[in-house]
Amino acid sequence: MIFRDNPVLIRELLVTLRSSRSFAILFVYVSFLGAVVYFAWPAEGKMVSPERAQRLFDMFFLGQFFLVALVAPSFASGSIAGEKERKTYEMLLASPLRPVNILIGKLLSSLTYLVILIISSLPLMILCFLLGGILLSEIARAYLILILAAGTFGLLSLACSSYFGRTSSALVVSYLVILPLAVVAIVLTRSDDVVLRDFVSIAVMPPWCLGIWAVVVSLINRRLLRPPDVGSEGKEVIDESQEMKYAIGVVIDRDLFPDKLFAPAKRTDLMPDGTNPVLDKELRSEIFSQGTLMLRVVIQVSMLLSIPLMAALLFLRPENAAYYVSYVLTFNLLVGPVFSAGSITQERERQTLSLLLTTLLTPGSIVFAKLVAALRVSTVLTFLLTEQLLLAYVMVEELRGRFWTLGVFLLIILTTCLATSTIGLLCSALSRRTSVAMVATYLVLLILFAGPIGARKYLEGFQEQLSVGVIESLTISSPYSAAFSVPMAFTPANSPGFQVGSMQGRTLEISGVEVPTWAAFLAIYPPACLLLFGTTYLAFRIRWWQAGGTG
Repeated sequence: MIFRDNPVLIRELLVTLRSSRSFAILFVYVSFLGAVVYFAWPAEGKMVSPERAQRLFDMFFLGQFFLVALVAPSFASGSIAGEKERKTYEMLLASPLRPVNILIGKLLSSLTYLVILIISSLPLMILCFLLGGILLSEIARAYLILILAAGTFGLLSLACSSYFGRTSSALVVSYLVILPLAVVAIVLTRSDDVVLRDFVSIAVMPPWCLGIWAVVVSLINRRLLRPPDVGSEGKEVIDESQEMKYAIGVVIDRDLFPDKLFAPAKRTDLMPDGTNPVLDKELRSEIFSQGTLMLRVVIQVSMLLSIPLMAALLFLRPENAAYYVSYVLTFNLLVGPVFSAGSITQERERQTLSLLLTTLLTPGSIVFAKLVAALRVSTVLTFLLTEQLLLAYVMVEELRGRFWTLGVFLLIILTTCLATSTIGLLCSALSRRTSVAMVATYLVLLILFAGPIGARKYLEGFQEQLSVGVIESLTISSPYSAAFSVPMAFTPANSPGFQVGSMQGRTLEISGVEVPTWAAFLAIYPPACLLLFGTTYLAFRIRWWQAGGTG
């Protein structure tokens, strides 16, 4: 009954695996991996050194591991939260199915397609073995880690989905919990110490993952058995004052700084003439229509992670300041789309889009208000993490000597905030469902931000004939590359203490002129975002305005 005759599992699998989109994604994924192997394959048929085969194998493993870490939440975080959004959650709980059947059906249906993607890469991974320098035991260990990671990340995402009423909230909290675990797992399983690597992969990870599975399954099963979030529809309206009485940790006070920057107090008077009602409504009430739990978790987790990172990357090793900036950029990459990708689609899902279109507001004012509201919230939350950066530049002598780099870092972060919000709003204007817009936004951002970094590593390893400037030009769309191009080495490049110069101070070639990567990034993205905003306006006007919100 749990597996073979589970109606939840059968229904979800039929919907997922029979869609043409699933076959298209699988084809594109395998084709991409095949292209990577094809262009890396040596003309003589065998690798000159085993290190190059190991490098290709590491690329495959790391790429698939982060694929699991990024895709598993997108599949699982909407499993239960999506039922709540579609008003079918109570119907599912009232069925004869036991909670464990619902849990297993949702989990397996969320991870089956991801496991298919992982297994489809096995033949290409075997090709790395044929090139020499890799053991079959390494391949087996790699796939064991991938399967354990998929199960662990999927269960954690499913737990978040059971605690939140919106897929977007469950998704961002899932990422905040999963990505630190993914980084720790990568550090331990890819260590240069072979004994430590094998011990962690074989003796530590399996029992720890099974322990996490048992705890998380127990929590989800208890919540499904005695759900606290069912009842009258009036429970969807959160009484903030009542919620704050039981809030643990951060308490959001709309009247205090900096809370009032992203959560201004509710309006008790009439709006002044000329006020954009959409912007006023988005800032003052829309964010908290489902309570403050998601925001409080986001703030608490991000601040908790920033403390050890600040000590390790800013005070002990100030030349690694770009790594802390990368942490801030990653935070915005995860949080930014939550407030922008659902801006338009949620109006349609709540059946308020037609009402909005009947107002006297122009489509330009509506789209602009949606962008400003999303940008303001994500920017304020992101810049809360820059307090540690400012503190380090004031207290650390080496950083005070390069105070101008602080301004560059802050500009890179601000530009990234603008990019994530603009891209999310565009995907929201082009999509019909919030979940589709959210996944599309994350996919585009990963291609623009993380994709160029992987392409540079690939070309550096297998295309030595290309110059450094040409390879660096491929990373112009990545804020991570821009952050690491800021010169932060405090010792001469020819001295023994120079460790990170190979990563920092890079330049790219534009019409034969060498330009710092960070300068090119700051010059290109603002006009690009303006162009994307114009595209969003046209898409909203054509798709929704002219169609009267029924398209």
